[in-house]
Amino acid sequence: MDHLTTNQWIILCVGTLCLIVFSWKFSIQAKRYHGTARLFAFESLLFTITLNAQPWFQNPCSPQQIVSWVVLAISLYLAIYGVFLLVKLGKPQGDLENTSKLVTTGLYGLIRHPLYASLVYFGIGAFLKNITPVTALLVSINTVALFITARVEEGEMTAKFGEEYLQYMQVTKRFIPYIF
Repeated sequence: MDHLTTNQWIILCVGTLCLIVFSWKFSIQAKRYHGTARLFAFESLLFTITLNAQPWFQNPCSPQQIVSWVVLAISLYLAIYGVFLLVKLGKPQGDLENTSKLVTTGLYGLIRHPLYASLVYFGIGAFLKNITPVTALLVSINTVALFITARVEEGEMTAKFGEEYLQYMQVTKRFIPYIF
C-alpha cells in the first residue's frame, strides 16, 4: 500500500481511531462482543472505500459500475428500512442495539440481520468500483467478519430473548431470504 496518498493515510488513521472508539463505546463496554468482529468489517469497508475513492464515478454507465450502483442501492434500502423497523418495533432502550422487543416482521421476517446484510452488500458494491486483489481480500474480510458478527450476536440474542429467538432462527435465514 505504498501508493496511498498522505490524505488517504490520514483518512485511514482517523477512521480507524473513530471505529475503535465506536466499537468500544457501543459494543465492547456494554458486553456486546459482536462489536469486536464488526470492527474488522467496518475497517475493511473503510480501506475498500479509501482505495476505491478515485474510480468511484469513472465510467458511470459501464456494466460494472451499473451493477455496483444496484448493489449499493440494495445496501442502502436494507440499512434504512432495517433501522426504521428496529426503532419502530424494537423499542430500543438507549442505543439502537439495545432493543427491548424482538423484531420479526418486515425485512426481519425474511432475514435475521438486514443491517449486517447491508454492510456485506455495501462492501461488494464498493469492491465492484475497482476490482483488485487487495479489494478482493478486503471484501472477503468484510464478509467473513460480518458472518462472525452475526453468529456472535445470535448467541447474545438467544441469551436475551430465549426460546422466542431460537424459534425465530428456525424460520429465517441470516443474510439472503430463503437461501442463507
